[in-house]
Amino acid sequence: MILNELLSTVKPLAVVGQTDIDITGVDIDSRRIKEGHLFVAQQGTQVDGHKFIPKAIELGARAILCENMPKVKESGVTYVQVESTEDAVGKVATLFYGNPSKKLKLVGVTGTNGKTTIATLLYNMFRKFGYRCGLLSTVCNYIEDDAIPADHTTPDPIELNYLLHRMVEAGCQYAFMECSSHAIAQKRIGGLEFVGGIFTNLTRDHLDYHKTFENYRNAKKTFFDGLPKTAFAITNADDKNGMVMVQNTRAVVKTYSTRTMADFKAKILECHFGGMYLEIDGREVGVQFIGKFNVSNLLAVYGTAVMLGEKPENILLVMSTLKSVSGRLDPIQSPDGYTAIVDYAHTPDALQNVLKAIHEVLDGKGHVITVCGAGGNRDKGKRPLMAQEAVKQSDKVIITSDNPRFEDPQDIINDMLAGLDAQQMKKVVSIVDRKEAIRTACLMAQKGDVILVAGKGHEDYQEIKGIKHHFDDKEVLREIMNVEK
Repeated sequence: MILNELLSTVKPLAVVGQTDIDITGVDIDSRRIKEGHLFVAQQGTQVDGHKFIPKAIELGARAILCENMPKVKESGVTYVQVESTEDAVGKVATLFYGNPSKKLKLVGVTGTNGKTTIATLLYNMFRKFGYRCGLLSTVCNYIEDDAIPADHTTPDPIELNYLLHRMVEAGCQYAFMECSSHAIAQKRIGGLEFVGGIFTNLTRDHLDYHKTFENYRNAKKTFFDGLPKTAFAITNADDKNGMVMVQNTRAVVKTYSTRTMADFKAKILECHFGGMYLEIDGREVGVQFIGKFNVSNLLAVYGTAVMLGEKPENILLVMSTLKSVSGRLDPIQSPDGYTAIVDYAHTPDALQNVLKAIHEVLDGKGHVITVCGAGGNRDKGKRPLMAQEAVKQSDKVIITSDNPRFEDPQDIINDMLAGLDAQQMKKVVSIVDRKEAIRTACLMAQKGDVILVAGKGHEDYQEIKGIKHHFDDKEVLREIMNVEK
């Protein structure tokens, strides 16, 4: 594509060099630069991309998009200065890959918890309706059956547009996408066109990045502010921020609720570890999920499918066949009569929801043993809150290591324990080694009890000092229980 065309949606402050040159690729990572590429120099949170301009040119970059013009300029290279490369990169990537989001129906899901479940269920549901679909999620990205590993909840703008472009080439009619607060704030979804947006809920998370809850909330709200009037915005009326999210949107607003008046409503008729019987908008349906928070997730899925033109009876028929997402309330039955549940819950609210769901099924007929930790180099303020939530709804709690990253695991555990008083500490033991913590929980469990192993869910690694070591909670549990996959 000619550079002039790529720059048609950005406002250059200065241009040095020719703009009628052919650009064969766009990258923000200098290591991926090839002959004829445009290198976008971004001021990242960790590293300033401007430092890698010489490396990009050495590898063949023909043009540089930057915020600060280099003092030394190479001949034969075009330099384009803009006010914000963060703002420009999404627009440029969208153009380079032919506006892929215009060529399919793209639905975004944002909120603290439930994004992965909702996006994945929509992907699975619409494939069962017979459509070709794509999925962009924390667990894995999919183009129909083709799995592409996911390193971030939302990819960078160039990778994102490349994946959407591949979806279009594969004939996908729909794409369902998690939109993280980081991605919205960093404008990774800039230039994309959504036919709909879903808000799940909002609780404390990522304050290490956003600094305040208001900043975190406003990042999510920006997504709905940007929706066009042709789109729909489905929001959770049970969350106190539900209507805040959509107060300035131009999109058609719809609500869902398990407690109050809403466009889409549901209630639980019956619940057990195998699933629930629900009433959704006056129709009964059996689903293979448990927990009130999953009722909300399923309502969001139902409402979205309705807004996308599917018939309610067909939606409920397919919904009854859907299974939970890997690492989300994932049960493993022990031969000794207790149940272990693996869940990704890594915020106080998510942990509270999962434990509530377990108690709804147990109905006082068994004990709950919770194994949990907290991630290193992330929001430290939620650590004591995680411990408090675990103690409130568990008979025994084992605090252990999660992904310590570059922190000492014992320091993280100490931060969690600092939130507990002497009485609460009577329920708690701490074991740094996660495998030993899970083994100890299994030794404690009696027939009818439930072990919750929280925090990592689908992850099959433990990140320690910058290295990802293989570790899968489900594998460990099966090994200890002597249960085959």
